[in-house]
Amino acid sequence: MKIAILSRNPKLYSTRRMVEAGTERGHDMHVIDPLRCYMTIASQRPTIHYKGEELLGVDAIIPRIGASITFYGTAVARQFEMMGVYNVNESVAISRSRDKLRSMQLLARKGIGLPVTGFAHSTLYSKDLIDLVGGAPMVVKLLEGTQGIGVVLAETQKAGESVIDAFRGLNADILVQEFIKEAQGADIRCFVVGDKVVAAMKRQGKEGEFRSNLHRGGSSSIARLTPEERSTAVRSARIMGLNVAGVDLLRSNHGPVVMEVNSSPGLEGIEAATEKNVAGLIIQFIEKQGKPGKTRTRGQG
Repeated sequence: MKIAILSRNPKLYSTRRMVEAGTERGHDMHVIDPLRCYMTIASQRPTIHYKGEELLGVDAIIPRIGASITFYGTAVARQFEMMGVYNVNESVAISRSRDKLRSMQLLARKGIGLPVTGFAHSTLYSKDLIDLVGGAPMVVKLLEGTQGIGVVLAETQKAGESVIDAFRGLNADILVQEFIKEAQGADIRCFVVGDKVVAAMKRQGKEGEFRSNLHRGGSSSIARLTPEERSTAVRSARIMGLNVAGVDLLRSNHGPVVMEVNSSPGLEGIEAATEKNVAGLIIQFIEKQGKPGKTRTRGQG
């Protein structure tokens, strides 16, 4: 198969591993910068051009689209879908998962466990908003934050109100969540491929840090999941419409709660912690599923 990876940097670990895994299994692998793609929007013959040439013969794509280029990146992915190319993570699913509020509403509607979450535009009723999530301590987030950026733990009511005011000063809407103290600064990253969790790791924040992101100095180790945690991760990915996803769970007193469903989960941490060939499992999934025209939405999302 001719498989294109939509990635801005071919040197990134995750991109390199995808290329290696695909090449080892005999596929023709290409790394394509989505920002250098340009398209003709036509009902009869939509096309994608890259570096002065039309992209032809692509059988499947693996989108590794960063949050900062979601709009254009998903437009490129959608164009491939319109051309009948198989997309392992469809454009509409990526857009769903990138919108924290939309994704949480979809998960809540399907009964997935979540931390109590408040959302607001105005700061006029910050005190009531904070009360809705159980008061301090609480977590205040920017909707567009990634890798722990734009996430603040407010340990008192006053601190919470100050952070909310500051975020509104940036013209940002406000998302406030209950703080799951019993998680003790740790979360579980479940790596879902298709309809099963293929690898899972526990991420522990460094001392004094409530965020467990590896980019922020957290450590990782292999995680043993309960059946409920496995089911929650798979259902969450399915609700988003993602075939490949990193589902982040916290272990709360009332069962697993989902913090985020990531459409471009990194491979370095999970492969190091579990010693599993996750990139190879993704390629194998594409081999089974990647038939022409099999993309469900065909760019309609």
